[in-house]
Amino acid sequence: MARLEGKVAIITGAGSGLGRESAQLFAEEGAKVVVMDILGDRAEATVKLVTEQGGTAIAVEADTTAEADVARTVATTLEKFGKLDIMWANAGIVSRGGVPSVMGGEELAFEDFPLEDWHKVISVNLTGPFLCAKHAVKPMRENGGGAILVTSSAASMAAYHSIAPYSATKAGVNGMVRGLSLDLGKWGIRVNAIAPTHGMSPNFLMEQGAPVVGKSYEEVAGPWDKGVTPIPLKLDRPPSLRDNAKTALFLVSDDAAYTSGQVLSSADGGTLARVSIPFPEDQGQPTL
Repeated sequence: MARLEGKVAIITGAGSGLGRESAQLFAEEGAKVVVMDILGDRAEATVKLVTEQGGTAIAVEADTTAEADVARTVATTLEKFGKLDIMWANAGIVSRGGVPSVMGGEELAFEDFPLEDWHKVISVNLTGPFLCAKHAVKPMRENGGGAILVTSSAASMAAYHSIAPYSATKAGVNGMVRGLSLDLGKWGIRVNAIAPTHGMSPNFLMEQGAPVVGKSYEEVAGPWDKGVTPIPLKLDRPPSLRDNAKTALFLVSDDAAYTSGQVLSSADGGTLARVSIPFPEDQGQPTL
């Protein structure tokens, strides 16, 4: 049987990237999917992909930082499908400077980081998941339980250059997930996060409304050479959006019935398990 047969799922930020890929996967696994995105045309495009493959989905144009929008999305879900089993707070943005500069974006020193940008990153990456979780609780309690998932990041566990505000919000997500798992478990509600490392969409670093790429950074970077990639795990193909989507699928499915309060690295390939001290492999282990 399909792993999400009979389930109803809301996925935020599902108009592109991991959200779009996961909407398709969840539908393949039997879920009815509510595609929530701040850009309505992207949400509709995802719904079209889902329905073309025989799945069921509806689009909701909404902003996860606006409580009225989140409440409206949940209400629409209940009106259309009668219940809510899965809430995935996936929408997120990266802070300015650092990583975006690699993609031709603006260089920005930390001392010049605008306060309004700090508030924006917190609003989308931390307040948004808070609101999604808040409004999922009542219908999940009435339903006898459910699964809340939040998209965290490898940047919550290891330092990345020049995106400290982003890293701070994702570390906050991890703490919120652990706290909510303790508070909501009595209602049969599980709360987890995925922390993707590789296999994510270039759209994350593009301007809002840019064409949807539909592939991972590694897939669009050119011919794959497992001998060159810094990922410790050497496979004959690059990591993909679906690799992350499948980890999310596990966490929201009944296969993870006793998994809660966890932040699971997805499409990591051993990257976060590496020793922090760089040294040539042929020199043996360093003295610590």
